[in-house]
Amino acid sequence: MPTVTLSFDNGPDPEATPIVLEVLRRRGLRATFFVLGKWLADPARRRLAEQAHAEGHWIGNHTFTHGGPLGRRADPGHADAEIGRTEALIGALGHPDRLFRPVGGGGRLGPHLLSVEARDHLAASGATVVTWSALAHDWEDPEDWPKRGMAECLGQDRPLLVLHDIPNGGMRHLDAFLGRLADAGATFRQDIPEHCIAMHRGVAAAGLDAYVTTG
Repeated sequence: MPTVTLSFDNGPDPEATPIVLEVLRRRGLRATFFVLGKWLADPARRRLAEQAHAEGHWIGNHTFTHGGPLGRRADPGHADAEIGRTEALIGALGHPDRLFRPVGGGGRLGPHLLSVEARDHLAASGATVVTWSALAHDWEDPEDWPKRGMAECLGQDRPLLVLHDIPNGGMRHLDAFLGRLADAGATFRQDIPEHCIAMHRGVAAAGLDAYVTTG
């Protein structure tokens, strides 16, 4: 049976994030929230990130704008604008490993995730690059995503599941989904599985090159 790590991207959101936090609190689960820097500039949204941190969840960086995969960027300075600016806003809420999740552009893994500039910025800042292994596509299917999420998680031993605390109504199904996973024998851990770490504290893992556009 799988041991699942939960992560939530693109928040914090005043509609969805409180639902997620309440469900996780009641079930005694811890997750990682990969936040957008542009939202942390809003005091109300930042308070949600502070609440998540206070309740034992990890806060990671998911770029400032979520404007697209960084491997498709060639403009000088984009790494600091997207990664560095967000890290500064996260501040004391950040995990010691400086967790960063690249934008996938539909959830795909590949060299489009990072530019050379982004890779070098992450290495120089001692960041940890976190990918994923299970997608529920809740961002595009807010009603039926639990079916896909179940299949993705139950098909792996150690999935890292990506969900989204965004205002599309999808997180209304989170509690029932987690209950079904548990009933199927799944357990939950907060730590990031090794196969989803492409860089640890600035040191590249063996598979990092597969996520960098070099041409």
